[in-house]
Amino acid sequence: MIKISAVVSAYNEEKNIADCLESLEWADEIIVVDNTSSDKTVQIAKKYTSKIFSRVNNQMLNINKNFGFTKAKGEWIINLDADERVSPELKKEILRNFSSDNNFSAFKTARKNILFNKWIQHGIWWPDYQIRLFRKSKGKFNCLHVHEKLTVIGEIGQLDNPLIHYNYRSVSQFIKKMNDIYTDNEAENFLNSGKQIHWFDAIRMPANDFLANFFSRESYKDGLHGLVLSLLQSFYAFLVFCKVWEKQKFWEYQNKEFLVEVGQEFKKFNSDLGYWKRRTKLKGFFKNLLGR
Repeated sequence: MIKISAVVSAYNEEKNIADCLESLEWADEIIVVDNTSSDKTVQIAKKYTSKIFSRVNNQMLNINKNFGFTKAKGEWIINLDADERVSPELKKEILRNFSSDNNFSAFKTARKNILFNKWIQHGIWWPDYQIRLFRKSKGKFNCLHVHEKLTVIGEIGQLDNPLIHYNYRSVSQFIKKMNDIYTDNEAENFLNSGKQIHWFDAIRMPANDFLANFFSRESYKDGLHGLVLSLLQSFYAFLVFCKVWEKQKFWEYQNKEFLVEVGQEFKKFNSDLGYWKRRTKLKGFFKNLLGR
């Protein structure tokens, strides 16, 4: 049987860590990297493993994950965040696949995101494929972006059963992470890419994000949850614009026709909104016509 090490990096996760580690008890070893938690994360983790390492909390979350990978003794690593769970079905599938060796360097799996007490089945939230199982010698994070995927050398297989992700449980949690971690990193990467922002991006960036999520990625099929999440994602894009603008010392733009220009931007958004509404209705019409 191939040896599998479980690696979890956590910061102040006393509400999540027990359920996460319980879902990993089948692994050959469990490694916890604690990012100097101030709650009972370490105390709870000690019930499941003695292999606990303390590291300074880093907003580039993947640095400490990479550190955890170096401590693993197994040939393969399964890497989870504290708010993720391996379901019984996924556990059985993994153990079945690893009864003997295989030719893959890693496996990806869909991630079932639970947001605001509901499984979100559209938008950016599903299937949300993640690489969480990989050969120790073949995978690591490049540590350039907090939302980056694991870099893998070699072929990647796919598992049928999803991970369970108890994502945002409150609006406050969503906004705090968006403001304190994600948009800062996003703005920094935007600037490093050499891209430029213009005044009209204060409208276009959130507007385009809303249209893409709510219509193109069909978040409307998740009802009120889909609408709220699409609006929150558009606010995410607006915050990125604001933080890039801030880092550029709040440059000014103003002219006599500014109100007219703003009106033209909203007119364009209204036109795009009309297009997506018509397209969505036609898509539904043809699906009904074809019986699927």
